[in-house]
Amino acid sequence: MHESAVVKTLAALAQETRLRLFRLLVVAGKEGLTPGNMAETLNVTPTALSFHLKELSHAGLVSTERDGRNIIYRAEFAVMDALLGFLTAECCQGQSCLTTPVPDRLDC
Repeated sequence: MHESAVVKTLAALAQETRLRLFRLLVVAGKEGLTPGNMAETLNVTPTALSFHLKELSHAGLVSTERDGRNIIYRAEFAVMDALLGFLTAECCQGQSCLTTPVPDRLDC
């Protein structure tokens, strides 16, 4: 992932509603969600939701698929993985960065 794409992706996530929206889509997994489900879950107006989805889409973080009359939005896990890979590349000069074990469950 090139630095310019990383900056664009991080910028898209650097807003509370978009971050919550992306995390909601990550939890939904391959099933994805419709705009109505997302708006209701996050208590966001349809207009605001549309704006935030457009920003996430332009950053490559979400994709869409038409299913009859519905549009299904999904998180783009490959882009998320590329972003995480970029951020952790050459971490700690090749040494283990963890000083304590990772818990089985992270409280998000």
